[in-house]
Amino acid sequence: MKIIRTIRSMKQYRNAVRKRGKSIGFVPTMGYLHDGHASLIKASSKENDITVASIFVNPAQFGPSEDFDRYPRDLARDKKVARRAGADTVFAPSVKEMYTDGMSSSVNVEGKLTQGLCGKSRPGHFKGVATVVAKLLNIVSPDVSYFGQKDAQQAAVIKKMVKDLNMDTAIKVMPIVREKDGLAMSSRNMYLSPRERKEALGLSSALERARGLIAGGERSAPAVKKKMRAVLSKGRNTRVDYIEICDAENLAPAKRISDNTLIAVAAFVGKTRLIDNLVIRRVSS
Repeated sequence: MKIIRTIRSMKQYRNAVRKRGKSIGFVPTMGYLHDGHASLIKASSKENDITVASIFVNPAQFGPSEDFDRYPRDLARDKKVARRAGADTVFAPSVKEMYTDGMSSSVNVEGKLTQGLCGKSRPGHFKGVATVVAKLLNIVSPDVSYFGQKDAQQAAVIKKMVKDLNMDTAIKVMPIVREKDGLAMSSRNMYLSPRERKEALGLSSALERARGLIAGGERSAPAVKKKMRAVLSKGRNTRVDYIEICDAENLAPAKRISDNTLIAVAAFVGKTRLIDNLVIRRVSS
């Protein structure tokens, strides 16, 4: 597996792959890889000739009081995970490499996609996400790029950006990978104490409560949200950031649950902010 540190070298590698007529799959990550990331790399490896995984903790998507400095980093470990999952190349640039002195350009996806959910409580977050992903897509020029459903809003924002800016990459959103007990895999799970780890199951439990209510015929979004909040309120160290029910494509808030509805939750468990979601693809009439 090849390790590339500079944009120039990544472009040279990309061009060489293209000259050989090979397809490129791309998995952008912030590192501290887990089985969720590995599932994206495996999917890319299966569907493309060459798979590139990027590892870059992007300072532009962290707010002033967020966890950029303490965000987990372990490149040696990440290289092993990426290699086992089937990555051919890891692109791991430095912050200085990605954000040169004097950089004054950015990408901002405006409108409903970024106003609610995480965009409401993390102002500027998706501007940072869109900017770095746009840069990475320009550098790697992949045929297909892979994102996880756990970051549903991020995936929606990137799909919109790619469409609006006529970028030549397909976006594939892959299913959430969970621990055996249902907790959505996240690099931030390592922050949790044993007690907080148990309490973090409240997020997936609240979503399963919603799924059960909908399967039983409940269609009122406010009623489902109320029941979900009751599940989360059982956690002494849990503080709900949001519970939202919206259209899975455009993220417009929904009062009634219908086909293709996203149910999303964000909560602090102790000091750790976690997110999770499920999509109701079809409801019975």
